[in-house]
Amino acid sequence: MPAIVFDRFYRYAELTELLHAFAREYPDLVTVESIGKSHEGRDIWVATITNAKTGPAADKPAFWVDGNIHATEVAGSAANVYLLHTLATQYGNDADITRALDTRAFYICPRINPDGAEWALADRPKWVRSSTRPYPHGEEDVEGLTVEDVDGDGRILQMRIADPNGVWKAHPDEPRLMIRRDPAETGGSYYRIVPEGTVENYDGYTLRVKKPVQGLDLNRNFPASWRQEFEQMGAGPYPTSEPEVRAVVDFVVRHPNITGATTFHTWSGVLLRPFEHQPDEEMHAEDLWVYQATGKKGTELTGYPNISVYEEFRYHPKMVIGGTFDWVYEHLGIFVWVVEIWSPMREAGIADYKFIDWFRDHPPSDDLAILRWSDEALGGLAHQPWRPFDHPQLGRVEIGGWNRFHAFSNPPPNLLPRELARFPEWIVWQALLSPKLELVHAEATAQGGGNCKVMLVVQNTGWLPSYVSKRALERKVVRGVVAEIALPEGATLVQGKRRMEMGQLEGRAYKHTGISFWPDYHVTDDRMKIEWVVHGETGARVELVARHERAGTVRVALTLP
Repeated sequence: MPAIVFDRFYRYAELTELLHAFAREYPDLVTVESIGKSHEGRDIWVATITNAKTGPAADKPAFWVDGNIHATEVAGSAANVYLLHTLATQYGNDADITRALDTRAFYICPRINPDGAEWALADRPKWVRSSTRPYPHGEEDVEGLTVEDVDGDGRILQMRIADPNGVWKAHPDEPRLMIRRDPAETGGSYYRIVPEGTVENYDGYTLRVKKPVQGLDLNRNFPASWRQEFEQMGAGPYPTSEPEVRAVVDFVVRHPNITGATTFHTWSGVLLRPFEHQPDEEMHAEDLWVYQATGKKGTELTGYPNISVYEEFRYHPKMVIGGTFDWVYEHLGIFVWVVEIWSPMREAGIADYKFIDWFRDHPPSDDLAILRWSDEALGGLAHQPWRPFDHPQLGRVEIGGWNRFHAFSNPPPNLLPRELARFPEWIVWQALLSPKLELVHAEATAQGGGNCKVMLVVQNTGWLPSYVSKRALERKVVRGVVAEIALPEGATLVQGKRRMEMGQLEGRAYKHTGISFWPDYHVTDDRMKIEWVVHGETGARVELVARHERAGTVRVALTLP
């Protein structure tokens, strides 16, 4: 298998080869499949990792992980590959990883959006929000600035244009740094700052940045809380209209053993949970308690704070979002977290920042702290010096400023491995919370007259209940335990049914403390006994199966006495 490094990002061909190399190197653990094609025809790869010797993935509770649904957020795909590498190489060495792969499965989709990522990683990059498909219209604006690498250095930075009515000025203590002009200030040297790019039909006075022709946001195209373009830009013409999203939705629906999910985005250095469109009081209390417990553990293991999108991460106080991958919780009752990888603010020592609000307004001292951090820790990577450039349309400008893709949208190369190492332990811990159906006891006892009583006792050894969430129960999307018996030739069933739906099994998640005044009436609500009476010959074998689509499968063969 080729050597893997985590201080750079892989383009599509390399990523494809790397995933298949995992399958070749670890054939008992890893398989790779395409779950669909992107808009431009690239395969969307999913790696399944589990110990095949302990049973197929479909018979085990599973955990979904994905990344890079947004084009420039390539650290998300790196986090997925890092997780896959950790699971494969640490199986047999790490106790939790070994137990997880013996008893659970992981479905890992490193790059939902291969087209957009390929544009972002090109030698002459092009940035779009998500898909490369033109939407909602097929034609470009006839005038304005196209954001692109105009000087051919492989980066898209900023352009500084001197203008007495500009918004920006040099920081008085650090002339490289541009800060906003004071509201009533006059008499200084001011600038307009625009993204690096080329300009069409410039009239010498007015300038606007073109809206990309590629206006889709794949993370607004999922079924739950989807809204039309007039309410939410980029959502697509209808839910799952885009092939990348449809492939993911189809896969998840066809794999009801998925009990949890984490999706990797960038940036802010935070763990995000539902709801996005409703306050916490609208969530089932038990589900909120689970989110609070898993979020607390996530903060402990990753160092990232955990918050609700609605409560603390809204883009605007009067705006909510929908149509995201939180669909898996809203419709299916699967607990999901969004990881926003990387916080340059925190790296620079800015501890108390308000996530989205920080982008709207923060003191110049924060910018100064980030600039100093860039100089000291990154050799100046995050902020490039302003250098003169003869722009083909605008004339003399300066190019430089904040290097968003390489130090903000994604961790810089020298810090990328450290950042990716934050997450595998929490992912594995979440997977081990899943419900897990296991055998307690099975026996066949003679009752006389050729009849035998067959008994099967199973229990849920997981922390979560078999149904996973109260949301899933409310939405009626999960069946109870199904018990089946297969009889040998000549045997008959005297009591019981060949297939019976037995209901749900609780876990340990909702048990009260030892000094709670609430009594625990349901002492063994994690356990279930199933009985049949079979008429058959001595020595004949019956096969028993207890299965739960989220908790897994138990199979037992018994010999009639």
